[in-house]
Amino acid sequence: MQIAYACPSCDAPVRLDDVESLAVLCCGRCGTALEVPPDGFTAAEGGPRRLARCLVCPSTDLFLRKDFPQRLGVGIVVVGFVASCVAWGMRELVATFAILFATALVDLVLYLLVPDCVACYRCQTRYRGAGTEGFAPFDLETHERHRQQAARVRELAARRGTGG
Repeated sequence: MQIAYACPSCDAPVRLDDVESLAVLCCGRCGTALEVPPDGFTAAEGGPRRLARCLVCPSTDLFLRKDFPQRLGVGIVVVGFVASCVAWGMRELVATFAILFATALVDLVLYLLVPDCVACYRCQTRYRGAGTEGFAPFDLETHERHRQQAARVRELAARRGTGG
């Protein structure tokens, strides 16, 4: 299994392979070492070890997503929308719908071809490969809970920093 995360100390991207066999996750930039928690994996009978929780933060909330940059996906949709608007403005009805259908087709093909990965709601660490099966897709309620918790922590830190 591969892991990709942002180092908690220097925010550098870290990408490591075969994390099932590692005891420590180490940042190549600043040397920060994160111990792999003992409950990070579950051992299946006769099968490979499966991911049980995030190895970077203490969260057990993980979700299944496509391993594709969201900004690129949104960019493809926006380009298709703008191009169809231009065709619509030029009164090219067939071209307008052809562009919209082509954009939808590109989206469908990418959806079918791009593999899944598992991500952490709290720290956005991504896990790829064997041992990442069995997680539920994105849940807005869980995401919002983690977003609100992070906002409260930032607000509390700001109050302490300003003396208020």
